[in-house]
Amino acid sequence: MTTIRSKRLYLHSASIIAFGFVGITAATAQSVPTQPTAADANAVQPTSTAPAPAVTGTEDAKGGLDEIVVTGSTSKRTLLNASVSVTTVNEQQLQLRAPRNTADVLDLIPGIFVEATAGPVSNNYSVRGLPGGGQAFISLLEDGMPVLYGGGGADEYFQTDITIDRVEAVEGGTSGILNPNAAGASINFISRKLNYDGLTSIGRFTAATYGEYRGDAYVSGPLAFLGKDVAFSVGGFFDSTKGVRHSPFTYQSYHVKAQLEKRFDDGGFVRATYRRWNEHDPYYADQPYSFNNGKIGGVPGLGTQFGNITGPGFASIQVPDQCASNECFRTFSSASGIHGKGDVYRLDIEKPLNDQVSVFLHSRYLQSDWDFNGIFPGSGSGNSGLTSAAAYLTISDASPIRSTLDAGLLLYPGTSSFGIRSLTTGQVIAGSNTAALNALNGNGLLQQTVLNHQFLRTRDFGNDFGVKFNMAGDSYTNSLTVGGMYYRVRQYNDQSGTTTLLNDVKDGSNIYDVVGLNTAGGVTGTLTNNGLLNYGDWGNGIWSNTLDSTSIYFNDEFTFNEKLHIDFGLRYEHLINNIKNGNSFATPQPIPAGIQGVSQTNPNTFDGTFTSTRATEHPLSYTVGANYTLTSALSGYARYAVGYQTNGGNNGNPTPTKITLYEAGARYGGHGFLGVITLFRTEFRNQQYDFIDTVNPAIRGSFKADSITNGIDIDATYRPQYTPLEAFSINLKATFQDPKFSNVFIGQTVNGVTVNSAQATQYNGKVPGRTPQTLLAVQPTFDLPNGLGIVYLRYKYVGKVFADAGNGLALPAYGTLALGGNVDISRNINLNVSVENVTNTLGLTEGNPRQGQTQSVTNGFFYGRGIVGTNALASLTLKF
Repeated sequence: MTTIRSKRLYLHSASIIAFGFVGITAATAQSVPTQPTAADANAVQPTSTAPAPAVTGTEDAKGGLDEIVVTGSTSKRTLLNASVSVTTVNEQQLQLRAPRNTADVLDLIPGIFVEATAGPVSNNYSVRGLPGGGQAFISLLEDGMPVLYGGGGADEYFQTDITIDRVEAVEGGTSGILNPNAAGASINFISRKLNYDGLTSIGRFTAATYGEYRGDAYVSGPLAFLGKDVAFSVGGFFDSTKGVRHSPFTYQSYHVKAQLEKRFDDGGFVRATYRRWNEHDPYYADQPYSFNNGKIGGVPGLGTQFGNITGPGFASIQVPDQCASNECFRTFSSASGIHGKGDVYRLDIEKPLNDQVSVFLHSRYLQSDWDFNGIFPGSGSGNSGLTSAAAYLTISDASPIRSTLDAGLLLYPGTSSFGIRSLTTGQVIAGSNTAALNALNGNGLLQQTVLNHQFLRTRDFGNDFGVKFNMAGDSYTNSLTVGGMYYRVRQYNDQSGTTTLLNDVKDGSNIYDVVGLNTAGGVTGTLTNNGLLNYGDWGNGIWSNTLDSTSIYFNDEFTFNEKLHIDFGLRYEHLINNIKNGNSFATPQPIPAGIQGVSQTNPNTFDGTFTSTRATEHPLSYTVGANYTLTSALSGYARYAVGYQTNGGNNGNPTPTKITLYEAGARYGGHGFLGVITLFRTEFRNQQYDFIDTVNPAIRGSFKADSITNGIDIDATYRPQYTPLEAFSINLKATFQDPKFSNVFIGQTVNGVTVNSAQATQYNGKVPGRTPQTLLAVQPTFDLPNGLGIVYLRYKYVGKVFADAGNGLALPAYGTLALGGNVDISRNINLNVSVENVTNTLGLTEGNPRQGQTQSVTNGFFYGRGIVGTNALASLTLKF
């Protein structure tokens, strides 16, 4: 095996059983006048125009246990009596974290592994031992409704900003009952409460050392001319950034959200929301790293901490495509980056009918056009494409482009050797000039980079409606919610025109043509098309689908003698997905005439027709849990849940993916201490995994296995209760988990590799790829005198992860240090400063997943994606 070494207050909320009462939960809590609602979660706590004061003393702990939880519950539950795992993140905690992207917010939730290395969007996160590298079983919510039905990729359609008041996260339990595709976790971003009493204005200016400038604004107040108890809010941001890694381009974005709400004397409300965005973002995939003497390092000319392969030559590239779709060429543009734009229209209604019965309706429609332009160094060719320029230009099996060179000899008579010509300078370096080739950028390397251009049009309609029944007796209360959900998602995808080009290895890399040379050194012809080697690398990339999902659900929450809480819930989903996959011509088709280069055909050209399939799924999700309150400061709970991830998009697999979750926990608040400890078990069975044989790395294939994870989450805050130490507090968030493969299925042959009984024994007990066994964050804080603010340190540790399921390549554990402060300059002016990765640590979150199973070190090099180096961000907030 190759080894590379190297909440403050926390809430849980519930869904639990009840004596004979069955209930369903909306994706948020619904309410009667005496209870808070999840859909109207922003109304639970008043919004102050002054900066939030530091929380100190015993009230910090015991008050935290009494805080009402609105996400994942359908009745009035608190941290003390909740029976699911819920974490709350308030405005001050968000400011102290100073997230560089939306995924960074998830760092504040124990049990979630965040791979926030792709840039502002398209980041990965996983929960409680599930394999990393995606967002499966996790849904981002906005005010209680999923941003997207499918969950994955939601950070490309939603960004946290000044309009968000707080965040609540539910792991397991009711998460998969109240929301589709969220059995692992729901992350609910809750908007600020509208101000009915007067005008509230908030402005924030943010600047970062990596060239980001951002302005946020928010205003809310009453609209008396529309009648009694009507209020509005408008907010959003404009951002201009070059990205955290070096870039020749600047990316600009804006988001705006407007709300209009009418509230009624009985606690009901009607709220309309409109959100619009137009966003450009950089994207960072993998890049080369060195591996020498057991240590990871950089490649000369390419920085590990801020390096970026993207250079000026990637600004706009014409890629031959298929004329069958009336698109003979597609323009790939790193200058545009990831360009997403769209609108969300939303209506929320909650209305009590009497003291026992209320109804609710939450409906939203999302329309978006998403245009992805990302470069993927090493994809397809893998490490074999990362080698010396001299090897590239020598006709031998060691050349990664041997077939291109052979074709060049036939196409251009008189060719005796080859060279490379820079598209930037026009300079030609002959293959015979080994000194110049070896000196190229100080490393002498060339590589192959895939240009991935994907356009995705999405129309996503969601509707959640139902009724809540509340009952009470001398010693019990019961809340039963029964409802339905309907989602209709239409998508059209065009990922045609993917291509591979030749470039060097450096910050802001250059693109090269391969040219034929005669004996005098003259150019006989160009073998590539402005650096492009071939076309249609990832298929024709054309598909569309229409997905209809209908769910019925209930959630019941029962309380006996204010101590025993028993809850249960169930959701049955009926899903129909009609898929049209684009067909390719049976034989390679010629690219448009007049294109230079030896490659004159596209082997994966769309022929203008589709093959239609229909997939039907019927997943049944259910959960049961209980909480017992021993004292006003101590409680315990346990829960069991089964949930699913449906297969949407162009995936014709009709079988939903299932997980089974067990958890039990205890909560205590008192004597300056607030702590939550949760034991969990995640069962993820009968899944397919890629592997490298740890004995012979040349053997690569895949296997089916169960992945079982046992673990523990800890979230604890302590503040001494005596002077002068009461100004200090310390928070610990930790996850210790033991994910392992078991029941490896033998006798399967994949890619010509058969998993035999010996191999099954070898892979049993391995760790799933991109799944750390340890996650740890420790944050001591100090309250400045006279309520001036808070300063902090934060140490974050991510344990070793394996880049593949065979554990053939281990990426090292790493720890980073952050520091900062949140200072109240005056009652209405706040300054927040954050410095990340103070020690400039090198940390990697993934190998090269698009390389397939070849997660290994070759000639001292491999591909990976790393965290950025030392960077600082400051924001000035004004509230009036």
